[in-house]
Amino acid sequence: MSMVGFLARRLFGFGAGLSMALVFAIIFINSLRRYTVGESVSWGEELPIYLTIYGVMFGLALAYLQDRHIRFTIFTDFLSFRLRERLFAAVDLITVAAGVGLMVSGHEYAARRGHITSSGLRSTGRWLADTTGLEWLNWIGKVGTWQYAMAIGGAILAVAALIRFIERLSANKKAA
Repeated sequence: MSMVGFLARRLFGFGAGLSMALVFAIIFINSLRRYTVGESVSWGEELPIYLTIYGVMFGLALAYLQDRHIRFTIFTDFLSFRLRERLFAAVDLITVAAGVGLMVSGHEYAARRGHITSSGLRSTGRWLADTTGLEWLNWIGKVGTWQYAMAIGGAILAVAALIRFIERLSANKKAA
């Protein structure tokens, strides 16, 4: 399981880092264009917002997987090690359920709004579809595509919590 955990940490870290790098690059390029050419790219205002949401979701899963998330330990510090680890394992399972719930509700939300076009990205999606002849590229201009971040975030949170639960159990067996 340690290899799966290692790969998941790499994937989630890469996703968070790539999202933030793209946000920086888009804002930087958009700022340069605004002050040199006098106009911004049409998608430069909206896309960083969506990419930030994806970055937060990947970062959330990474933090949970590393067990470095925010935790209030004022009461758990008074518990024995064994009881505390059992409590944290139970929280891992609850987090798996919460991630699945977030995934389902995020899917339902994005599916309901999947037909609505995103004002800043509509023309880019249409241009890509027309240029390449691939009609499926119109999805870039749909709001549901970017709002699907909640469903993906829920899925990767559930996966991270499940991996963390299994790692916690195997660590407890070694300690016992």
